[in-house]
Amino acid sequence: MTISYEKFGLKDVINASGRMTILGVSKVSPSVLAAQRFGGEHFFEMADLLEKTGAYLADLLDVEDAQIVSSASAGIAQSVAAVIGQGDLYHTYHPYTSRVTRREILLPKGHNVDYGTAVEVMVEMGGGRVVEAGYANMCTSEHIEMMVTANTAAVLYIKSHHTVQKSMLTVKEAAAVAHRHGLPLIVDAAAEEDLFKYIREGADLVIYSGAKAIEGPSAGLVIGKKELISWVRLQGKGIGRGMKIGKDNILGFTQAVEDYLANGSESGAAMQKRLVPFVAAINEISGLQATIVQDGAGRDIYRASVKVSGPKTAKEVIQGLKLGNPAVYTREYQANNGIIEFDVRSVNENELQKIVNQLKEII
Repeated sequence: MTISYEKFGLKDVINASGRMTILGVSKVSPSVLAAQRFGGEHFFEMADLLEKTGAYLADLLDVEDAQIVSSASAGIAQSVAAVIGQGDLYHTYHPYTSRVTRREILLPKGHNVDYGTAVEVMVEMGGGRVVEAGYANMCTSEHIEMMVTANTAAVLYIKSHHTVQKSMLTVKEAAAVAHRHGLPLIVDAAAEEDLFKYIREGADLVIYSGAKAIEGPSAGLVIGKKELISWVRLQGKGIGRGMKIGKDNILGFTQAVEDYLANGSESGAAMQKRLVPFVAAINEISGLQATIVQDGAGRDIYRASVKVSGPKTAKEVIQGLKLGNPAVYTREYQANNGIIEFDVRSVNENELQKIVNQLKEII
């Protein structure tokens, strides 16, 4: 059976937005597809599969244990439920029971963001209650510490370009505060590229997206302390049942991590090299001024930042690109300031030329 865009009446899409969930995040490699196929064509004892692949990844990542979940969002919800229930089977089956009062999850105010849904939605799904610390533009160790109570279950830190970057405590500082009070630190590092850094900086649980930097299939990964991971794994009998992941994606994701550790991802220098002719071509279009900029969260990611000065507005250009054939999706976060960003990590040279051509037509 042939699969095509036409079969389902779908649009061909150029993803110049980055590793975004709304576009399916990433493309997977032939080796990952082969692992997925092996998973799809065979049967396993699923609990054993999750435990053994977790142990395999833990060895690769030099951590005590790991658990593959369906997504980074599921990882937040199940990690929150884990630190609240602490392995209690009654809590697993009754995650919102009034028997448990220790449910407060401390979160820097500038980290309570919407990344497609709100961070607090996932915390509440796990049975937690967000307690914001500090202010939208500042959170220090002292701000976290003053919010600790007898009902605090954990500190949650969101490492993301979506969050406020200035005047925020570091992961190391958050870990120090959490551990002073005997609390675990959960770090959501969904799109981050370093799979070792945050555990080494003191986090007890770290959550990654399978399909973003790692370029695997839809999946998530929770790594960290053995006891805490066992509590996360237990959520498969509770809230995690509605977030279960299939055998094909478990094996595909495991292969993706192995490939990622062996090969890495495109370097910032390589991105800049590919961006030079793209930016030059855009600068020949009247009303557009392009430059190369680094990711706002300091990652080794470079993008084309295009200032739109007329006759169209940035929002009109963005809409025009989406209506094109193929549809081009960009980063829209600064559209209100007249700026469009193009992320080229998932864009080839032929697609870059198509974007230039469409911009000429729109302008």
